[in-house]
Amino acid sequence: MEYPNSPHGTDRIVPDEAPDDALDDASLSEAVVTALITAGAGLQQRLDRALGDIKGITYNEYRLLDAMATSAGTARSRVDLARAVGLTPSGVTRALRPLEKLGMVETVRDTRDARRSLASLTDQGRELLTDAAGVLADSIAGHDAIQAMPPAEARRLVASVRGLDR
Repeated sequence: MEYPNSPHGTDRIVPDEAPDDALDDASLSEAVVTALITAGAGLQQRLDRALGDIKGITYNEYRLLDAMATSAGTARSRVDLARAVGLTPSGVTRALRPLEKLGMVETVRDTRDARRSLASLTDQGRELLTDAAGVLADSIAGHDAIQAMPPAEARRLVASVRGLDR
């Protein structure tokens, strides 16, 4: 295949099509990144469908609810939530809006800084989170490739992938 604008030249091996042992170091690195992003997007779509079909929320909304639940009843700023779930603060704002309208989340102005709003779960939001956690667990349990992975390999994978965002 030819890639005239590619920094790798025109005879580049396409990472998705080449056997792993045929890739040079740069192509292998690109193949790793591409595989992780593709797998992550596919998993997120699967979880979005499962949660959306049954609970009407996305996986990102689930993660926001979970981040608020783990703050031990303390309201969290949008910036804190964004850091916790890997979204931008404006992405958090967009995701929280419908949850707030449905009564799952409550936002209040920070008493120390009027420019900042803080979000916390309502009782309805906690109930939704509990139900959604069950849906999420069922969806993950139904994923053959994840279930077939030996626990030691899964632990190594988690440790390796967590190290990539540093």
